Amino acid sequence: MWMLLIALLLTVLRFLEVGPLAQLSWWWLLLPYGLTVAWWGYADASGLTKRRVVEQEEARRQKRIDRQKQALGTQRRR
Repeated sequence: MWMLLIALLLTVLRFLEVGPLAQLSWWWLLLPYGLTVAWWGYADASGLTKRRVVEQEEARRQKRIDRQKQALGTQRRR
């Protein structure tokens, strides 16, 4: 996501002709977009995205279970 933010920032700065980016070719600004697409393709193909989603769901599930045990009084206090 940070690569996309950098690409958008560079595009805005180029469009507004700020500093040295005013003379930079638009082709150089397409590079961060290409890298972003490549990263997202890799993350999806390797299962990285799915693993992160599963980890987040598991953490939420465990918090919910711990909260319920605490409410029932069956969990030891730390």
